[in-house]
Amino acid sequence: MSISVETFFLDPGAEGTLQARIQQMVAQGILAGRFRPGERLPSSRMMAQHLGVSRITVTLAYTELVADDYLTARGRSGYYVSDNAPEPPAFTAKRVQTGTVDWSRAIGQRFTPGLSLDKPADWANYRYPFIYGQADRSLFDTANWRLCALRALGMRDFKALTADYFDGDDPQLVEFISRQTLPRRGILANPDEILITMGAQNALWLSAQVLLNSRRRAAIEDPCYPALRNILTQSRCHLTTVPVDADGLPPDDLPDDIDVVFTTPSHQCPTAATMPIDRRKALIARAEAQDFIIVEDDYEFEMSFLKSPSPSLKSLDQHGRVIYVGSFSKSLFPGLRLGYLVGPAPFIREARALRATVLRHPPGHIQRTTSYYLSLGHYDALIRRMTRAYHERRDILQTALHANGLSVAGQSTSGGSSVWVRMPDGTDTTTLAQALREKGVLVEPGAPFFAADTPPTEYMRLAYSSIPANRIAEGVQLIAAAL
Repeated sequence: MSISVETFFLDPGAEGTLQARIQQMVAQGILAGRFRPGERLPSSRMMAQHLGVSRITVTLAYTELVADDYLTARGRSGYYVSDNAPEPPAFTAKRVQTGTVDWSRAIGQRFTPGLSLDKPADWANYRYPFIYGQADRSLFDTANWRLCALRALGMRDFKALTADYFDGDDPQLVEFISRQTLPRRGILANPDEILITMGAQNALWLSAQVLLNSRRRAAIEDPCYPALRNILTQSRCHLTTVPVDADGLPPDDLPDDIDVVFTTPSHQCPTAATMPIDRRKALIARAEAQDFIIVEDDYEFEMSFLKSPSPSLKSLDQHGRVIYVGSFSKSLFPGLRLGYLVGPAPFIREARALRATVLRHPPGHIQRTTSYYLSLGHYDALIRRMTRAYHERRDILQTALHANGLSVAGQSTSGGSSVWVRMPDGTDTTTLAQALREKGVLVEPGAPFFAADTPPTEYMRLAYSSIPANRIAEGVQLIAAAL
């Protein structure tokens, strides 16, 4: 690796000859660990031109550094940091805070949440990762995704790759969503009723910003997706939490002064409960009677391996009261960050304008790659492979939980990728989770999903999307033993 010449500059206030200052500049970079053994320095000609000094001055400085074994000369190849150069100190230098800013006063709004989900970056190194929403390397179709990405890099797709859509989206991806994805959920939508987003979370944020203000009231499920609760808290709207039951959100428990309801009817987050069709119709009827909007987060509807998924709320909506949120990040991989919003054209127009102000549009190459992966049939093949694996893993997990005396508190009637488990009274699953990590077991404590300042401590979410089937039973045994 070559060190950029732009890295070097002479301190005009430093003392000594030019040669000594250049020598000190390079030596300090090595001692600080910024230049590492084997890295190539700029040529003497390039360095001299950059610093505005004579070439012989740079050459003499390099020669002295070679004599001190900071550098090594390799014939006509140039000068490199020596393998025997002094190593930087092992301790981490601490930057002294000498500023006069009172950040407790200077910060106008705070966005750091209280309780939040802990997603270890090294989750794949754990032997028993009962962790939600991560891609399983053994299931993902890497080869075809790579081919689609390469195809999207071709000259035929040069415009899709390089264009500034401003507030627009890849028309090829929008068309597929309109003609293929949405009809599977019973939804018909025109292109001006669809907006591509940076994942479902971005879609939820856009919805909250467009629909809510400090005078309006939103209702959310309790427990619910923690990031949604943070989004609504930051919007400064009035917030009501509605406890869910075995069938999800109860419409009769909604207060009368609601403006927007956020719900996850197909797979309630995190309990995975499925809202029955009668309750779905009752929720839509109540929205019409009370004149409020419903934001439906329909994540994981593809993961229906036990029976066909229930109709989406959007498909039952006759008056344009439901905003639909979908995501490819759950079914493909979380790093994709690609989702979509579906709603009436006036709503989408405002959401599009807001998105353009914040991030313009999701990257064109990602949109076109996803479009190819969907349209060439690779996505459906992946979903079939995932649902077969999930079905097997769920059966093994349920059997193992029953055998170890652990009770499932919630699960989807159609499938999904996780179950909601209730531990014995008095169990602190946050403490339990920390103890289990030492045994190679990753679980998600349930406390962050609840809105209360002192949330229940007995719950946890166990996902089977990323753990091999042959490790599930042993992992559950370790959980039971840790109790």
